[in-house]
Amino acid sequence: MRASRALLAAFALAVVLDLACLAVGFRTGHAAAKVLLMPLLAASAARAGAPRLLVAALLCGWAGDVLLLSGADPAFMAGMASFAAGHVCYLVLFRRQGPPHARARHLALVALGYAAALVTLVVLLWPDLPAGLRVPVAGYSTLLTAMAYTAGTRLGPAAGLGGALFMLSDTLIATGVADWPQLPRSGFWIMLTYAAAQFLLVRGTLDARSAPATAYREVRSTTP
Repeated sequence: MRASRALLAAFALAVVLDLACLAVGFRTGHAAAKVLLMPLLAASAARAGAPRLLVAALLCGWAGDVLLLSGADPAFMAGMASFAAGHVCYLVLFRRQGPPHARARHLALVALGYAAALVTLVVLLWPDLPAGLRVPVAGYSTLLTAMAYTAGTRLGPAAGLGGALFMLSDTLIATGVADWPQLPRSGFWIMLTYAAAQFLLVRGTLDARSAPATAYREVRSTTP
């Protein structure tokens, strides 16, 4: 556990360094810090007893991070594919947590909200995306939305917020690809939401895994 906390502290430090580099426009420093983020978070999660699918999802994110450092179109497509593979890992992992916790009516409302966000985003972006990226971006966005919905309905608020932040981070990237007006220092906001998203997905997964064990111990302690 001590090693996991030390690695998590190193991840937090790398995030701060990365954001600081982005804030001042130091691209070399950003590149150096960015490639450390997911390996550190994955190592921390593994030391905390995380399932292999969670570690695999984080390492897929790391591959995507590295590929997106290149501005070439093939690297962007490969990076998107790496993140898509990570979302598949998350989806399989989250569905293994059991049935959704909320009632059917609430689930329907949440699903409707995510579906509306997905359709709105794709419809608005479609005309401004390069022709070769329209279908891949639409497919990726659908997979990402499914991951975010599953995280929130199967694991709880922390993972749900992580999924929503992942959607926000990737939306900021997509608007940049579509040449929409960007926030000042847009890379800062992309990495802030992305790092927070991955951390919250890890936290939500680990909390969900520890909850049944805690409940079992509580039942045992009250059994005569």
